[in-house]
Amino acid sequence: MTFFRSEEHLRNWAQFDPATKDGIVALPSLLKLFSIRMFRRRLDPDYFSHMREYAPEFMSTLREIGITNDFWSIPIQKKRKADEHESK
Repeated sequence: MTFFRSEEHLRNWAQFDPATKDGIVALPSLLKLFSIRMFRRRLDPDYFSHMREYAPEFMSTLREIGITNDFWSIPIQKKRKADEHESK
């Protein structure tokens, strides 16, 4: 669900799940994220052939705006972390 209101309003929402609190991102951060090339170039005919070029900027922007917690990690990364933890 996307809310463009305060975090307080979101937390007061009847269907708010506290387990998803790490997924809350401020609107200015979303604006910054969605302004990078990965999102601006989505309609280009060769978009997918350039994905590797866009990935570093995407990852850098995620770190810059503070989206580094497990909620936002790619599922394959979560599985790798779990596998590494089990092998120790």
